[in-house]
Amino acid sequence: MKPFPRAEISSRALQHNLARLREIAPASKVIAVVKANGYGHGSLNVAKSLSSADGFGLARLEEALELRAGGVTAKLLLLEGFFRSTELPLLVEHDIDTVVHHKSQLQMLEQAKLDKPVTVWLKVDSGMHRLGFRSDEFAEVYQRLLDCPQVAKPINLMTHFACADEPDNDYTRKQLEHFNQLTAGLDGDRSLANSAGALYWPSSQQNWIRPGIALYGVSPVVGDRGANHDLQPAMSLVSQLIAVREHKAGESVGYGSFWRSSRDTRLGVVAIGYGDGYPRNAPEGTPVLINGRRVPVVGRVSMDMLTVDLGPDARDAVGDDALLWGPALPVEEVAAHIETVAYELVTKLTPRVAVCLD
Repeated sequence: MKPFPRAEISSRALQHNLARLREIAPASKVIAVVKANGYGHGSLNVAKSLSSADGFGLARLEEALELRAGGVTAKLLLLEGFFRSTELPLLVEHDIDTVVHHKSQLQMLEQAKLDKPVTVWLKVDSGMHRLGFRSDEFAEVYQRLLDCPQVAKPINLMTHFACADEPDNDYTRKQLEHFNQLTAGLDGDRSLANSAGALYWPSSQQNWIRPGIALYGVSPVVGDRGANHDLQPAMSLVSQLIAVREHKAGESVGYGSFWRSSRDTRLGVVAIGYGDGYPRNAPEGTPVLINGRRVPVVGRVSMDMLTVDLGPDARDAVGDDALLWGPALPVEEVAAHIETVAYELVTKLTPRVAVCLD
């Protein structure tokens, strides 16, 4: 018997999306970003499904060590870098690349005694203004890394875009120009493009792209769909009806009793709620797919359950599947109803949701 709720993950879709991104950026290698538990898809599941990727990007050391413990031998890159000097020997032991974005990290490298040098990606703040070195710091930091025996040579270079998911925003072009001017003539690989960069800004692709959300079949641009780029949704979030009830016109349902039916109807109770990561603020009308048709969420989402209006003539029964999002109900559509981004929906699933690799 299949568990519910469950996130069904399609290896075939993941592999298709990686192949599609290689078509879009044919001259680039791919660091597949699997941080945040593979965007909710299971980081080890994704890494094993995408064994042909050139490497994997993680936010933190613990995520990288989980992949190594799971048998992943490919290049790993810590996108936030290391936080403490005690982490540096682990980078060496497990052959993990690190971003360097702050002088405290540079100082830790200079003071370290390591068995072999660490591969470093120097992060340029080209306009995101979150992490990275500004242009007036760059030359000094670059030279110190060159002089540091604990750092492998050549030094790789990277940046991150602030507005690449806004294709009409010229800020990305300005960031790209800034980065190219600052790093002109320097050795080392370059990585600029996230999902949005790879899809919308071809000149940013360079040596390595770092796709995240696009790998999972989701567009990074609000109002767009992954399908528009021949990407396939990799996750189907599925639960079941645990009750079907007759409901009279004028009756309320759920906490707060703020929704009342305008007609006699049948309500279905689906076994999923905010304790599973489905948003509590999902408004009336957010779609759920049951037996091939979209039915609206009604009433307030509770911790373990949500309620849908099946309609007065519904023949749905206890045990029928309910699709919260998936190929037949794009997560981008659900996110638009909830006024959030698809990233948040797929990454907020809790451990109560079984992750099943297909």
